[in-house]
Amino acid sequence: MLAVDIQILLVIILGTTDCQIIPRIEECGLSCSQGFHCKSKPSTGIFNSFCRDAPASLSSTVLKSMKLSTAMKCVQGSQCSLHLNIKGTLNLDENIRGLEICSLSVDVQQSQCVNVRFSRKTSNKLLGRKVHVQFNCFEVNVAQHIYVTMKTIPNYCEVKLSQEYYVEDCRNNDVGKHIPVCFAGKLDYNVDRVRKTISVNVSDFLQDQDYYVRLCHKWFTCEDVGSFALIKGKESLKSTSLQYSQLLPCLCIEGWSAIPDARRTQLCPFKNDTKALWDRIVYNPATQTLAWEPACPVHVTVNLCRLTKPNEQCVDLQNSSTTAPEKQVKYSRVDTHPRLCMKFTTKQGSWVRCPFAHGNFPAWKMRIAARAEQTQVSFISQTKAQFSVLVCNKAQLSSCNSVGIRHSVSAGDSHPTSVNISGEICGSQVCIQSWRTDVDYSVPLQICDIQCTLSSQSKEDDENAVRIMLLTAIILILVTMMALLGHKILTVFHRKKHEGRSPAQIIRQSFSTRAKSTSSLH
Repeated sequence: MLAVDIQILLVIILGTTDCQIIPRIEECGLSCSQGFHCKSKPSTGIFNSFCRDAPASLSSTVLKSMKLSTAMKCVQGSQCSLHLNIKGTLNLDENIRGLEICSLSVDVQQSQCVNVRFSRKTSNKLLGRKVHVQFNCFEVNVAQHIYVTMKTIPNYCEVKLSQEYYVEDCRNNDVGKHIPVCFAGKLDYNVDRVRKTISVNVSDFLQDQDYYVRLCHKWFTCEDVGSFALIKGKESLKSTSLQYSQLLPCLCIEGWSAIPDARRTQLCPFKNDTKALWDRIVYNPATQTLAWEPACPVHVTVNLCRLTKPNEQCVDLQNSSTTAPEKQVKYSRVDTHPRLCMKFTTKQGSWVRCPFAHGNFPAWKMRIAARAEQTQVSFISQTKAQFSVLVCNKAQLSSCNSVGIRHSVSAGDSHPTSVNISGEICGSQVCIQSWRTDVDYSVPLQICDIQCTLSSQSKEDDENAVRIMLLTAIILILVTMMALLGHKILTVFHRKKHEGRSPAQIIRQSFSTRAKSTSSLH
């Protein structure tokens, strides 16, 4: 319950701070308590930097207090600036002629000092009285870190007040509305994906003030990508067009007023355009290194994987997973097979890129041929490579359990090299698997579902061919005999026709002649 109360109190305090109204001043200056006469003079702080021992009569607490706050000075209600308001209290002493107040900017190590002197006539009359001093002519910047010191004049050792102070930033409503560096402006955009341009409209920024717009890639800072434009404050049209090369998740539009230390506003509308991130894959043939470097900060898991033929799934290769939020991913000694790919996985999904799929790099192939009581496995590789091959039972999509002896073979220069595996190899779950052993990352290729009739297939094909040839020969002989018979009949028909016989008589005589010839032979 106490923790909840503390959280509520912090919210109230922070909320009050953001809504706090900065006190206004018409002019900056120095003021002292009523009855005291004082004047200020700029100081370098050098002459009063060395301290001296304080008199015994001087108390070390002669400087009572110092309070710091921020004041705002506006000209004609619009051109406003911030000033450091310093209030100090001390007991007037005959050994003190005045105060030195210095303000040091911690960020840039620049200081400004002022000497406050008391009138001697007034001081002598009012010794021992408290004097309240207020000075507010130190101009400060938004969100500035300041170190303020108050010393006596002369500077007595161990008699000093110091305090750190943080000036309000643009989150304070009053500062954000009136200080020019906080006028970041409002950005609206429109994307032309065909021309690759982004049109930017700017509003709600300082009138008659020039305005910068650029494209940048957001890492720790927003890094410039070259596209840059200046919108003139005097121009009526507050818009411009910026050219881009790729829409990336970290591509942002940034704008700010053309004044020193101006607040910047950013718009990063392409956080879901991750597609282009995965195309920055580079292969170095000399070192056999496959590398990918993110163009934007992205939390992604990268794997090498094997693209399978049946359903085009990409199965992860062992020991290739790495997480790369902002750094380059490298894989050394990589097989350049077309089915070796890179897989990128984020919370939004997975993407696969296959850099060797277009055949621009050396690849290798495996083939099998059945022989009597053995299977011949052949390899063709464009470069010198070493392979392992074995028979396995396919358990899952990504695994195949070995059931035989592993064979090794070398190949290269595009000449086929073979290895013979003894025994009958067949079955729906039986595979012949091979991979390169001279690299660190290789794609295992599998030839599965080997038919048991593979060894006798060639004999059966030869027998079928012989049967077809015999049948064709018989048909040709019959056709030839019919043709010869028809030719003889036509010849006899034409000869008898000249003798005055009818066709029917000619045919009957021809058949009777044949019958007599046959009986005479018997």
